[in-house]
Amino acid sequence: MAEVLARGANALELRADPSGLAPERLLVFEVRGSIGAFANAVQNVAGLELVDEEELETDEGDQQPYAYLLVPDIVALRNLESLWRRWQNGQLVRGETPWANVFDLLRDLRPWGPLDRVSSIDASFLAVVIDGRDDEELVRLEVELVYREREAVANEQEANVRAAIIGRGGAVVTRARIGDIGYHALLADIPVRAVREILDRRSEGIAGLEPVLHIRPQSAPTTIEIADVAEEREAAAARHPLGDPILALLDGVPVAAHRLLADHMDLDDPFGLEPEALVTSRSHGTAMASLIVHGDRNQAEAALPRRIHVVPVMGNNDEFPSDRLIVDLIYLAVVRLREQRPNVIIVNLSLGNRFRPFHGQLSPWARLLDRLAGRFGLLFIVSAGNATTDFGVPAYATGFDYEVADGNHRATSMIGALHALIGERRIFSPGETVNGLTIGASNRDAVPPAERALARALIDPYPLHEAANPSSTLGPGFARSVKPDILMPGAREHMQIVRNHAHIEVRPGRASRGAGLKVAAPPAGGRENLDGYTNGTSAAAALASRTCHQIHDALEASYGDAFLLLPPIERAVLLKALLVHPARWPRNVADLIKATVGPWGRGQASKQKDNIRRFIGFGCVDATDAVACAADRATFFVTGSLRNDRNVTIEVPVPIAMGGKARPHSLSATLAWFTPVAPGRKSYRTCRLKILKPASIGELGVSSHSWQPDENQTNRGTIFSRCWDGSDAPVVAADMTIPLIVQRDPDQGTPIDEPVIFGLAVTLAMPGEVALYDEVYARVRPPIRAAARP
Repeated sequence: MAEVLARGANALELRADPSGLAPERLLVFEVRGSIGAFANAVQNVAGLELVDEEELETDEGDQQPYAYLLVPDIVALRNLESLWRRWQNGQLVRGETPWANVFDLLRDLRPWGPLDRVSSIDASFLAVVIDGRDDEELVRLEVELVYREREAVANEQEANVRAAIIGRGGAVVTRARIGDIGYHALLADIPVRAVREILDRRSEGIAGLEPVLHIRPQSAPTTIEIADVAEEREAAAARHPLGDPILALLDGVPVAAHRLLADHMDLDDPFGLEPEALVTSRSHGTAMASLIVHGDRNQAEAALPRRIHVVPVMGNNDEFPSDRLIVDLIYLAVVRLREQRPNVIIVNLSLGNRFRPFHGQLSPWARLLDRLAGRFGLLFIVSAGNATTDFGVPAYATGFDYEVADGNHRATSMIGALHALIGERRIFSPGETVNGLTIGASNRDAVPPAERALARALIDPYPLHEAANPSSTLGPGFARSVKPDILMPGAREHMQIVRNHAHIEVRPGRASRGAGLKVAAPPAGGRENLDGYTNGTSAAAALASRTCHQIHDALEASYGDAFLLLPPIERAVLLKALLVHPARWPRNVADLIKATVGPWGRGQASKQKDNIRRFIGFGCVDATDAVACAADRATFFVTGSLRNDRNVTIEVPVPIAMGGKARPHSLSATLAWFTPVAPGRKSYRTCRLKILKPASIGELGVSSHSWQPDENQTNRGTIFSRCWDGSDAPVVAADMTIPLIVQRDPDQGTPIDEPVIFGLAVTLAMPGEVALYDEVYARVRPPIRAAARP
């Protein structure tokens, strides 16, 4: 052991993610207490390195973090185990004190084993799946294997696991191996009695097999309902000819012949799911296609000018195919998509795995999206997921008390109830994607006032606030990054009282004509070409994808081929920045969350913002603000690339029209990129970019906006967004610019040689100053270019 440590820096590396590591040489450090203290203790052990402290941090409501130490051989592993046992017995000797300081901050240190292959969260889902079933009944599970680079070794280990499954009376349904993300898994039918062995983490059971990495229930989607269906009155006529798709929808089988959709979809069914899907059950794909093409039909918006490319990945009753691994299905769908539709740059995934809420470790599905985003230049827009189970609202003893409470009290009680359950209402896989955008649902829709009364049988939890719907799952994301990224309209969700005990228990009510987004619906009762109403984060993600498409349309209309000839990855990261850019925290709901859950007192601002962002991310986005121009607002866009530890300066022109006027105004900037990812890499989010605070920002009469995630919180994902505002009169000289510096920090772990592509959106606004846009536009010819500094 001393010889190993004597090799110097990085001889032994502690990591936050076991993916891509060899478990037979893996020690699990169960950390307790402060991550910062643990990191400091590790630094004092010569030759031991904590690769990425940020990735080890967990959120309130999560289990305590684990760090994984890959040792060079079994001898070193046994030596470290012995060192741990001697510390437990008070037998460490002189010179071993640094290890004692590390061990003081551990709950346990042990080799990788059954406890790691079956997490407590997965075990709870497995227990529900087998509840009440006979011992010999088969249950379909996903068995993820340790990924081995050498095919012969991988095949041998897979054969061993297959033999163990068959030996217990089970069978392997299918398998998948995806080198891009280091993924190797089996979909298997396993008898309930063997699943009980798995739940007990018995070393002699499947959970004790060395090649097994994780065992989980088969992935299952969340569902939606389309309510209050009726015959649609006006079919929106397609504008011909419609352009080729730039947006793909991976979803359920839609009703392709629906009058609202028939001319607008380009359907590809590589997995043969359409024939088996009853037309009357095609709710999810039909609703999502309708929202993307037409928006909320309560508003009668124009249809998109291009067809959308639709690939079904759910079959009958909007379920994932029972004989496929969803990660493999999505992988094959996206690879085929890139081959067949090379112009697509936006991919809508209003899907999630309800058996995989995010609790610190990235799912294979999220890792797949992150990898494909960079490889193909695709912006994945993903729904956060809907938590629709019953929960208690302790503030009210009876339903009558809840119904007669005023709007502020209802909102306060709902925020308090949800905050108490943050560990149980986390975003669903793949919503933790680092390169994609995750969309939560706000309580907005365009229901006419006359029809709003139809929802009064249920109770509006936020009658006075624009907030996240109670069912919209909560962040944060990987490494405590901002998730959900933004909120889009998901309909004004009402609550249904389901029971009274010591207090009321509620669940989210169904969408309805009085509280829903209007969409195309599948046939019912012998009637076709129907409308209905839906809600939730799936719908919100679809509207986000539509808005993204509209941003692309606006740029195409303004810049033509100069924009269309940008490489797909440049357009993808630019759209990512421009979609998030107008997001803002609604002041009244941010105040409400701060006042309700705190924490209170001096020095707590960062924790207060942390609680706000878990509900609303970077904030709510109004599609009109994301797309429309205004005379008193100018938005610039920049695309570029940065190599490791470099920066670029963007000179933002400041119009004379803003000078000397003491009125509210702002400068905001949003930076987006895709970080390269690879299995087994020391740090997952290797490439980190940020915007440096402009040295001359004071001349504009603005300072950092109070109601936004702080810089540490916004610096944890692949979106960096800052807003500065104020009311002091700016000091503006002729031809003045504000230099914005975009910096790529030194890469974490092994440096990445290739440049990172970024998109940047910058807005100057002074409400009421109508000369602002025209003056700035005249100065930006040709469009702003970023030049790298030496």
